[in-house]
Amino acid sequence: VVNRRLGLGLARLAARVGLGPHAVTLLSASASALGAGLLVVATPRPAAAVAAVVLLQLGFALDSADGQLARRHGRASTAGEWLDHVVDAGRVLLLHAAVGVAMLRDDELAEGWLVLPVVLGWSASVRFFAQVLAEHLRRGGGADRRAPGPSWVQLPADPGVVHLVLLLSPWPEAFVLAYGAITVAHVLLLAATLSRAWCELRSS
Repeated sequence: VVNRRLGLGLARLAARVGLGPHAVTLLSASASALGAGLLVVATPRPAAAVAAVVLLQLGFALDSADGQLARRHGRASTAGEWLDHVVDAGRVLLLHAAVGVAMLRDDELAEGWLVLPVVLGWSASVRFFAQVLAEHLRRGGGADRRAPGPSWVQLPADPGVVHLVLLLSPWPEAFVLAYGAITVAHVLLLAATLSRAWCELRSS
């Protein structure tokens, strides 16, 4: 609803200025890295949180733009798909590692809540790998793919939703409550993803 439309606009802009899909992918990685870095070094204030989220969301939108640009101009390639997945995998861990480092700067959060970015980073990374590998194996084995669950069920794992939660970082109590909720939801989604993929691949 949001990110693909942003990505389409950025893909059109990239085409106008002569950027290729690989360059857009690298810009996506750079924007995400800058946003994560800002979470680590900036004082947790509303302006800093907004700036970090804008950069992270830009990186997410550019991640959508590179694929759209490649498909629209017939430049899709295996190398491009590989680069996109590598950047995505790095982005997942980088974001939650940045949240963890930012928590270490707050004595109250570091005492008992540092487990949240560890668990969320782990579950998001494993889920991403499981989805990508299952899709690859389906292509080779011809397994039937079940229809995905309702889109709203996936919202806790959506990077845009995670970015919105980061806007609460200047207010530790509200942030821990929201970040903890998406951590629990993501662990449940991971369990559902693993179960579905296992059943689909086992029956192929």
